[in-house]
Formats: sequence, C-alpha cells, structure tokens
Amino acid sequence: MFVKASPRTWTVDDNGPADFDNIQEAINNASSGDTIFVHVGTYYEHVVINKTITLVGEDSNFTIIDGYETDNVICIRANNVTVKSFTVRKSGMYPYSGILVDHSTGNVIINNKVIYNYEGISLLYSSSNVVCDNIISSNNDGIYFYSSSSNVVSGNTIFSSNYDGIDLYYSSSNVVSGNVILHNNFAGMSLYYSSSNVVCGNTILSNYPGINVALLSNNNTIYHNNFNNTDQVWSDSANVWNYGDEGNYWSGYTGQDLNGDGIGDEPYVIDENNKDNNPLVGIFSDFDVSLERETYHVTIISNSTISDFNFEFGIETGNKIIRFNVTDNDDTVGFSRVTIPIELMKYPYIVLVDGMEVSPVLLNISDKTKVCLYFTYSNKNSTIRIICSETLHHYYELLAKYFELQTDLNNLSEKYYDFLDDYSLLLGNYSRLLESFEAMNATYQKHLLDYSEQMQNIRSLMYIFASTTAVFITTTIYLSKRVHERTARKSKEFEGE
Repeated sequence: MFVKASPRTWTVDDNGPADFDNIQEAINNASSGDTIFVHVGTYYEHVVINKTITLVGEDSNFTIIDGYETDNVICIRANNVTVKSFTVRKSGMYPYSGILVDHSTGNVIINNKVIYNYEGISLLYSSSNVVCDNIISSNNDGIYFYSSSSNVVSGNTIFSSNYDGIDLYYSSSNVVSGNVILHNNFAGMSLYYSSSNVVCGNTILSNYPGINVALLSNNNTIYHNNFNNTDQVWSDSANVWNYGDEGNYWSGYTGQDLNGDGIGDEPYVIDENNKDNNPLVGIFSDFDVSLERETYHVTIISNSTISDFNFEFGIETGNKIIRFNVTDNDDTVGFSRVTIPIELMKYPYIVLVDGMEVSPVLLNISDKTKVCLYFTYSNKNSTIRIICSETLHHYYELLAKYFELQTDLNNLSEKYYDFLDDYSLLLGNYSRLLESFEAMNATYQKHLLDYSEQMQNIRSLMYIFASTTAVFITTTIYLSKRVHERTARKSKEFEGE
C-alpha cells in the first residue's frame, strides 16, 4: 500500500550543523510540500525552485542570497511556492531579476529585501500570485510584470534609486494596493498596454511622474492614492480616478470643501479624458483591525498627520475603542473623515478629542455595511477616541423601541379620536333619522286612523246596501207572489164563466 510521506522541514546553514550548507542542494532533495529553513548567512548561489516548497529565511536582514551580478538570484518555475524573509541582491544585468516568477501561479513572495538587481521582482506570464510586504530598493524596476494578470501587489515599500517603482506591460486585472512608492528616478508606477487594473491605497511621493498611464492603458480604476510628485500624472489613455464618493489626494489641489465632508467640491482635472470627480482634501490612510478571525478596514481621510492607530477594548466597560493621534503643523482647523465597518463597531459612537466630546456629522454615504463620521478639532496635537458603547447601544435600542411604541400609541389615539368624531357624526345622523321616523310614524298613524274611519263608513254603506237589497228582493218576491195569485184567481173566474 502506498503511504504519502508527511511534509518535513529541512535546514540550511553555511556555517554550522544543518541538513545542507547551500540552498539549491536542499531544494533538490526536498519533496513537494516541504519547508526549507535557511539560517542567517550569505549564500552565493542562483536558486531555481521547480517544486512546491516553502523557502524561509531566519532573518530578512541577515539571511542573504547573493547572485554575484550574474543570472537570476531566485527563479520560481513551480506553482504555490512561498519565498519569505531573505535579502535578495545582485542579479545579472538585463534581463535578469532578483526574484523571477516564470509561467507560474499561486506563489507568495513576502517580507523580503530586494536590492541591487536589474529587475527587482519580475512576473512573466504568471497569474494569481501575491507580492507583499517587501522592501525593494536600488533596482532598475522595483516590480516588473509582463503578460501577467490577476496578481496582488500589496504593502511593499519601493523606494530610492529604482528607475521605475512598478511597471506593468500587457498585464490586466491586477490589484496594486497599500504600497509606498517614493524617491524613484522616473515614474512611481507605469502602465503600458495594461487595462482593468485596480490601483488603490498607495502613497506615491517624490517621483517624476507619480504615475504614467500610456499606450492604450484604459479602464484602470485608480483611487484612494496619495499623490505628491513633481508631475502627478502622465497619460494618453482614459481611466477612472475615483470609486464611489472618494477619489485620490493630490498635493496642490486648489479646490475647496465648503460643505465639510473631506471631499473637494470641484474635480481635479488631469486632462480632457481624465479627471478625479471626488478628490480628497486630506491624506488617505487604511488600517487593518483583526477581530474574531476577521479582518476589517478602518479608513481615515484627514488633513492631520495620523499616528499610533490602535483598536482596543475598554478594561472595565468592554466598549470597543478606536484610538489615534493627530498632529498639525499649521493654523488650519483639523478634520478627520473616518469610515468604520458596522460589523466591527455598531451605533452609537462617542467621539472624544483629548477627552472632550465632539459631535460628529454622520455623512450620507453611510449604509448597512459602514458608517462615515466627519468631525473637526482645533488642537494641533490631540488624541482621538471613537467609542462604541454596548451599554449605550442597548439603551438607544430600548429608547428607539420606546419611541416606536409612543408613536404607535399616538397613532392609536388619533384613530380613537377620529372614531369618536365619526361616532358623534353617526349619533347626530341617528337622532335626525329617529326624528324623521317619529314624524313619519305619526303621519302613518293618522293615515291609519283615517283608513279605519273610511273602512267603517264602507262597512256601514255595505250594510245599508245589503239591507236595501234584501228589502228589495223580499218586496219583489212578495209582489211577484201577489201578482201570481191574482192572475190565477182571474183565470179560475174566467174558466167558471
């Protein structure tokens, strides 16, 4: 009977006891599903990963794979590979990379330092990979995609002496989010022949330009990014620069926010084919909150510097609390627009600025999934607390039910008084009907009396008529009899003669 071996962990150390003293040898001997743990050290080799393994360094700062300026440093030609916690440096010149993913899917490249390579991290004809939480510096292109789709690039810091921070060629349906892209020699990000990508939540600073969208790169959705660059955008394509009611933050935006919701009243115009209809008038920040195995996103748009964000529970009350600090360097009134998932914190909300309660505005973008609070403050350095009180929540629920019952009672009272009015009207109509009936009955009784009298007269007349008729008949019979007798007597007399 075939028994599948359990995955095992292999160790690599170039200066001590371990299973192997170089990484490639460990990969060659490993099976799919195994983990290779590499101790701190500098490994001068070119690593080719051709099976599904997890390759983990002990410390990303001191576990170094050095390509000594030739070839690719790490080349992934398998699916579902994880490469984590290495410094990857010194690939060869074009077309080589620090980390190359070649015709592969489902790989994760996480928490690495990728420096001094031609291309930092490259994906060729690869899909559904994740590149996250890496530090990428001093490469030609920090991250380079070619004909690669449905990948996620998130949480990376791409800075200093890269030519381009991120390049996408012929690549669609990728998500580029939450990256810090700054101080690159050319564009923070470039898209060529690439469409239907989502670029959101990135901080793109001190590049030239911030983003370059060219050569038929249409229908990309670009929002919640913070742009502060020599030139913000170069574009010859048509794209969408806001999502729902929120767009991007643009340094140098001159529009106003007269209605006080954190969104500019006029669009930010890039060119005739591109404009941000809902530019942010404060920096966008996105914070993850983990609670009961779920991750929620709390977003803040603010003209203050946000720091020390934390989600906590009240020690005695058990209330859910969002806490963060705001810092201002000028004399403008500070504001924060905070969007909170309702599954994380339900109504009601108490907003405290340095312990003093302020009344937030509940913006009309709030719905069944989220609530958006807008509030201002004058203190330049303050601690903000947003509190969701369970006790107060139950109190307001009871209060709402009380008001609902009160409304029902008022409606019932109104219906009762309406009924009384209808009853009074019916009673008046009944009284008038009764009067009419009594009058009609009196008339009827009079007619009935007249009828009785008339019937009595008719009966008297009929009696008289009957009596007269009887007398007439009797008289007639009597006379007829007398006439007959006389006639008979005369006949006898005549016969006697």
